[in-house]
Amino acid sequence: MKVLITGGHISPAIAVIEKLKDEKVFYAGRKYTFEGDKAISLEYQEITKMGIPFFEISTARLQRRFTRHTLISLLKLPAGFFSAYKIIKKVKPDVILAFGSYVSIPVGITGKILNVPLVIHEQTFDAGYSNKMLSRFADKICISWKSSEKYFPKDKIVLTGNPLREEVINASRIKPEKNLLYVTGGSAGSHFINFLVECSIEKLLQKFTVVHQTGASQKYSDFEKLMKKKNESKNRSFLKYKPYKFLNPDDAAKMMAKATIVVGRSGINTVSELIYLKKPALLIPLPFAQHQEQLKNAEFIKSLGLAEDLNEDVLSPKKFTETLLEMYKNINTYRIKRSVLSENAAKDIVAVLRNVT
Repeated sequence: MKVLITGGHISPAIAVIEKLKDEKVFYAGRKYTFEGDKAISLEYQEITKMGIPFFEISTARLQRRFTRHTLISLLKLPAGFFSAYKIIKKVKPDVILAFGSYVSIPVGITGKILNVPLVIHEQTFDAGYSNKMLSRFADKICISWKSSEKYFPKDKIVLTGNPLREEVINASRIKPEKNLLYVTGGSAGSHFINFLVECSIEKLLQKFTVVHQTGASQKYSDFEKLMKKKNESKNRSFLKYKPYKFLNPDDAAKMMAKATIVVGRSGINTVSELIYLKKPALLIPLPFAQHQEQLKNAEFIKSLGLAEDLNEDVLSPKKFTETLLEMYKNINTYRIKRSVLSENAAKDIVAVLRNVT
């Protein structure tokens, strides 16, 4: 079976790829993380490292805000469909598996026009715009949560759960390290979270060893600024500050498992991994995520007893530091109240792929 995977959500994609070891897998995605920025995307790095052929899709991005890149981006839409056509004709896949994001739209629609079965996977509690659009063309729709059933045709739905990478499942055996704070903005990094760390790092280092995944944005050069601050400081506590542009999926899972507290955004894959690892977290939802998706995710994990969340629009470095120190003081109160995840989601998605081919 030849499987062409597409989309911008790398964690569930890798989880499924790990269960497709005997199949031929290809990947179509974005090579660069941001519009107008030459920072190489994490999916490009990880997929090529796995030895899987990677095809770049440059197409119109579904932007939530108008920027100077919006018009240029929209002009890429025809090119995206042309690229998708060339990729599909070259690969000749037996099935296409799409994990949302704007890059999946031309691949999914073009594949369907060329009579290639299409399976999509929805990670969130609701439904992303890309998956709503592709649901009209999909043969099967795998969902992670029952709450997203109402957005899709009932006869196409399969409740699989959100696939967890083997690294995350294996990392659950790792014991936490004392006073370790893991800060991550996701694969792309977060300039706002990086700013909070930059302003509060001296106080945080009085209590924690801080491992900080910054991302590699060339627009803000956060990694370079933070490394300069570390290297120029005469304060020996900076030996406990460890910034990285990226952590590969295996190292990221291990770091999350080792951490006393995790700081990050609240994308559904991050939240799923935190729940599985039963990890206390301070979450800062992305304020312009569609349908307040990240806020809903943060509120869900908070309801399970594992997290606190803070609103970026009114959040200061002082409040950020105070909240972390208060969480640490009461760390034993952060305990998950019920299990809500399945370890078999990736296997179940592979079964769906086999059934449609």
